[in-house]
Amino acid sequence: MRIVTVRRVFGGCVNSGRHYALVLLLGASTYPAIAQNCVPAHKFNTIVPGTLTIAMGELPPFDTLDKDGNYTGVEADLLKIIAKKECLKIAATQVDPAGQVQYVFSRKADIGAFGWYRSAARAKILNVSDPLLVERLAIYSKDGATSIDSLRGWTTGTIQGYLWVPDLKKILGDSLRLYPNPVALAQDLSAGRIDAAIDSYTKGIYAQKHSGGYSGWIIKVAQPNVEVKASVQPAQTTLLMSKDATDLASAINSDLRELRANGTIRGILKTYGLDPSAAEVGEPRLLH
Repeated sequence: MRIVTVRRVFGGCVNSGRHYALVLLLGASTYPAIAQNCVPAHKFNTIVPGTLTIAMGELPPFDTLDKDGNYTGVEADLLKIIAKKECLKIAATQVDPAGQVQYVFSRKADIGAFGWYRSAARAKILNVSDPLLVERLAIYSKDGATSIDSLRGWTTGTIQGYLWVPDLKKILGDSLRLYPNPVALAQDLSAGRIDAAIDSYTKGIYAQKHSGGYSGWIIKVAQPNVEVKASVQPAQTTLLMSKDATDLASAINSDLRELRANGTIRGILKTYGLDPSAAEVGEPRLLH
């Protein structure tokens, strides 16, 4: 493990706009070389010839390194298929998500993968791919609440820096508690220190099915509420690339369109026990 200090450009976990200055590098996972007679679907350059270098963050079910150091998850599976189409091997390194933007920006990685949301702020300094999935806002409660208004007066937790926090503060006021990460939120929810939580639907459902997380809690997609923009227009996830990597971005987007059209993305979601309708992303849009 080594820690590198970088200048703050633009960071934040998934949908956060907060800035940090640490990049945490953990074990790398590299995949075998492609057959010599492979013909790539597109032509573009990568930082390391013949290799798609990925800076990924630990965020099941999107991206993770398993106990053997293998890169797995929804985005990992997509990138493996794309790499095969483009006759590339994958070198995936776990990078603290707070530093991923700088890592991609400075061309130390071709792609940043961490369930990132497509936002106008990120699009100003990076190439954001076409949407991969939609991430819906969800309520975690004991009684299956679906209305954000029904949480008034409840002690409700969510993650600081997430895009829906300003809107929720207007509705829930002082009863809204902010946590630094999903682990801290889950701990207080499990201990009964809060009455409900608001986080993404996909992460919660995956944790329930695969790690026994949120036992006894009901996770429901929140009903649209015009006061909370993220409940009306769910965020779209994306891959991050350098502004200079225009050919790479074009190839990735072309491959994504094909994989969406032929049902591959829906199939990957099913593999992880997730709702395949998350692959129906609609037209690309940016969060503001």
